[in-house]
Amino acid sequence: MSATTTLTGRLFARTRTRTGGPGEDRGPEILEHVLGWTLVVLLAVLVTRAGLM
Repeated sequence: MSATTTLTGRLFARTRTRTGGPGEDRGPEILEHVLGWTLVVLLAVLVTRAGLM
């Protein structure tokens, strides 16, 4: 491997953007779960009130 390839690889590794994969900090998961289930319940209430089910 040449010095240019090694330098380019290191530079790329440092400037790579974060994608939010499983190894990264995802923040407050409990809040996401609570908000998600709240949305599910709200949608179920609206569907049953509208008589669609």
